[in-house]
Order: sequence, then C-alpha cells, then structure tokens
Amino acid sequence: MSTPLTETTISAEIGRLNQLRAAIERAVIGQSEVVEQLLITLLAGGHCLLEGAPGLGKTLLVRTLGQALALDFHRVQFTPDLMPSDIIGTEILEEDHGTGRRHFKFQPGPVFTHLLLADELNRTPPKTQAALLEAMQEHTVSYAGVTHPLPEPFFVLATQNPLEQAGTYPLPEAQLDRFLLHVRVDYPSEAQERNILTLTTGSHSERVTPVMSGDELLHLQRLVRDVPISDDLTLWITRLVRASRPQDSTLEPVRQWVRWGAGPRAGQALVLAAKARALLHGRLAATREDVRALAAPVMRHRLLLSFVAEAERRSADDVIAVLLEAVPYPDGK
Repeated sequence: MSTPLTETTISAEIGRLNQLRAAIERAVIGQSEVVEQLLITLLAGGHCLLEGAPGLGKTLLVRTLGQALALDFHRVQFTPDLMPSDIIGTEILEEDHGTGRRHFKFQPGPVFTHLLLADELNRTPPKTQAALLEAMQEHTVSYAGVTHPLPEPFFVLATQNPLEQAGTYPLPEAQLDRFLLHVRVDYPSEAQERNILTLTTGSHSERVTPVMSGDELLHLQRLVRDVPISDDLTLWITRLVRASRPQDSTLEPVRQWVRWGAGPRAGQALVLAAKARALLHGRLAATREDVRALAAPVMRHRLLLSFVAEAERRSADDVIAVLLEAVPYPDGK
C-alpha cells in the first residue's frame, strides 16, 4: 500500500534528497543541473546517458553517486575489443570433486550490480552495446535458456563522448530509447573551473559518505508514481510527442527536419520525469514547468533528424523548442 502524498510526506523526503544532492555536489563542482537530472532519472527508475567531452567529470559524477547511495557499483570501460560475455557473464566448466562429474555454471558479469557505469559506451561495437538491452528493459539477463534476475534497484548510467570524435560507434535507436534522459555535460564557468583546479590539485580530497540506502531509494521511486498529474498536462505531453512525428505533425519545421519522431515511450518517460522533478522540488503535483524543463533531455535522443536538418545545422533541441512553442496547451493558455 502506497504512502499518501501530503506536504508532511514531501517535506520528509525532500530533506533526504537534499542531503543526497549536497553529497554529490561537494565532490562534483559546477554541474548542478546535470546532478538534478541524474537524480530525476534515479527517482523515476530509469537509465541515464551522459554526453560530453573528455575530462568534464562524467565518470566522477557516477562514481560519487554510487558512494552516496551505498549501492553495489561496477564500472565497465567499453573498448572496441569488449565482448558481450564481458558484460553479462558466461558459463564456466566446473568439476564436482566428490563425483568427478563436470557441469557448466553461470558466472555473472559486472551487469549484476545495483549501479552500472557503462563508461564510453559508444566506443564499443553495436554487438556489445546490444548486450545491455535486456538488462535495461527487463532487469534480467538470459543466458543458455535461463533467465537471471538483476538486483534491485538497478541503473545503467552510461557516458559517451560526442559522436564526432574518432573511434566511436553511434548507439542504435532501440538502445537510445531505453535511456530515460540524455543529459548534456557542458564546460564549467570560469569561476567553477578555477574552483575545480583549487580543490583537485591539493592534498585534501572530498570524502563521500553514504546518505541513502537502496531500500530508501525504492521507496522514493514508488512515491514518484503517486505524484498527481492533471489530465490536461497528460494530454499536452501526448500531443507534444505525436507532433514530433513528421507523418502526424502539422508543423513545417518538424516535417522538414525530422525523419523519425518519438514513440510512446517518450511520453511515458516525460510523465515520470515530470513527476520526479516535482517531488525533487517539493511540489505535490507535476506542472508545465517540469515538462518544459525535461522535454529536451527526454526527447533529444529519440528524434532522428533529416539530411535537411543536418545541412541547416539544426539539432534535436531546435525541434523540441519548436514543439514547446507551437503545440498549444489544452486550456488554450
């Protein structure tokens, strides 16, 4: 039975969430928006794709999160020679010393953890990338006809370098769709960068202590689903997603710039993310502000742009800006 969502409930949970955010931001400087979007992903029970140039602290961010949550944490460095069995596991031949019989035993891979850091996911070929598909969607791993459940909570937090860099493989659309949010990690400001240099080149290092357990996080995820969202807001999200598809859209920029629009999973992700953001900000219901703040990270990796968009140097974020401006809210305001 779910806990009734009241101002008292919200206040109690916000205190713990603020502790978690503060613990992360003490070690990761100048990425407060990225930290917020990462926490939204966790609260919504999804997976997160972090994209940014090397050296911006993506790996540090995920490692710090694992330490602050007191969860089992594995890191996999994706390389061109990595095989699927290096991720999900493999069978090994064992001998029973009592009977002398041999049998195969499944040896779990690093995916059997609470928090999996898939570092530089786009540096490995699609065959290995696809090894994560079942784990991300079903929270299980199937091997040799046997399905093995993954521990709960389970998150894949992947990092990727910009696709323009040499030695990268674009993630297939089916895999991108499994990520709740696609978060861009930008360069810090001058003041933040100076602070980074000061704090990371001395003898003192910031220690991260656990502030939340896995069971507490699962409780918060259940609470997120109890956050109300109005029928009008759900209808607006539905129209935003449908308007991103060229065959359904009346918007000329969408028809010109988009080859393939977002599917129903984008709408589900936007509803859950909006609810999670509302809870994170201490509100009792999701609002249009939540949807506007999260439309880009939810939808940018679910839009396949056309050659016209590439020629005109248009991005998925440009398309989303058009959608937010042109798709009217049901009440007409």
